[in-house]
Amino acid sequence: MASIRPEGLVLQRDDHRGQAVLGFGLESVAYLGGDEGRRALDEVAALPLTPATLVADIASARTRFGDRAGVLVETVRLRRKAADKLPGTAGWLFTDEALQQATAGAVAAHRARRLAGRPVHDATCSVGTELAALADHASYVVGSDLDPVRLAMARHNLATDGRGVPLLRADALRPVTRDTVVLLDPARRSGGRRTFDPRAYAPPLDAVLDTYAGRDVAVKCAPGVDFNAVRDLGFDGEIEITSYGGSVREACLWSAGLAPAGVTRRASLLDRAEELTDADPDDCAVGPAGRWIVDPDGAVVRAGLVRHYAARHGLWQLDPDIAYLSGDRLPDGVRGFEVLEQVSYQEKRLRQALAAHDAGALEILVRGVDADPDALRRRLRPRGSAAVSVVITRLGAGTASRATAFICRPSR
Repeated sequence: MASIRPEGLVLQRDDHRGQAVLGFGLESVAYLGGDEGRRALDEVAALPLTPATLVADIASARTRFGDRAGVLVETVRLRRKAADKLPGTAGWLFTDEALQQATAGAVAAHRARRLAGRPVHDATCSVGTELAALADHASYVVGSDLDPVRLAMARHNLATDGRGVPLLRADALRPVTRDTVVLLDPARRSGGRRTFDPRAYAPPLDAVLDTYAGRDVAVKCAPGVDFNAVRDLGFDGEIEITSYGGSVREACLWSAGLAPAGVTRRASLLDRAEELTDADPDDCAVGPAGRWIVDPDGAVVRAGLVRHYAARHGLWQLDPDIAYLSGDRLPDGVRGFEVLEQVSYQEKRLRQALAAHDAGALEILVRGVDADPDALRRRLRPRGSAAVSVVITRLGAGTASRATAFICRPSR
């Protein structure tokens, strides 16, 4: 049951949580996509809509557009949020949740390139982010979703870009295509909280794998998904971890038919246009720190490909169980930490060493040691003028293990 609120938004009942949530209605989407709505959006887009002016701006919009003010202001604000995440979507329509869930443009384009030349059905297409990327690479694209409002937005968005993609309303667990690669992006929140159990996704991952058994599928997952839990559900394909903009963005499951033979894990570093897989060489030594320490990209660490990364770039591990690497040459384009001094990790000893290096601005990286970087920084109270990084880690095993701090100069 839904009722139109004065702002033009819709108050809907979420059957899964029994809570009321706000969202756009079909009538609002039709208005925003029409000539009148577009002219109104242009006027509202001229307002600052900053935290300091928002109340006054909404009042102004309400005076001018009455009950339409809510959807107009919300749409303009969402478009501004989307500008960096989704370049080229200036005239698109979003809901707040759909924008939060949308795949970053560069990540969607990367996935679409992997599916180049294949017919693809995006069975959870939402407002069309993945469809727009797929339309540039796949041989044929169709989209479906259960949410009629998001489908209406997708139809508007793809038409804005001049893409004629067929869209239909369908349940992702009731297949409506044959001989296509099926792309799915299950919701990963339950009761308003993020879930890391793939069986608690919507639709659940186990149900997805059962429904599309024998089909080529690509399933977007949270980057923190438990690899063992996925394997326990019977998935035997490739798990790809993708990073972009300095952070890990997602995991994607590629069924065996979409993965190269022998590849079960992949790290894709879009900022560096670099990929590694568990089929790459992993001959990597363990030794004391050289000139540089390297903290590998999060996708490399998450995919369990630290040794493979080290072997490719001529690095070695400081400890076989720790992800920090070292080398005498820094790989091109990689941020590293030039070792100035190595000390036993004791706060008094570390404070003295930092003072000797005139440490001021202090970056602290920790692996394998129970230490809170922010709390430690406050206790160390650096007062110098030099920008210094401290890499804290545990070296060795058993009774021979020791917590060690490396005082370093960051490369940038």
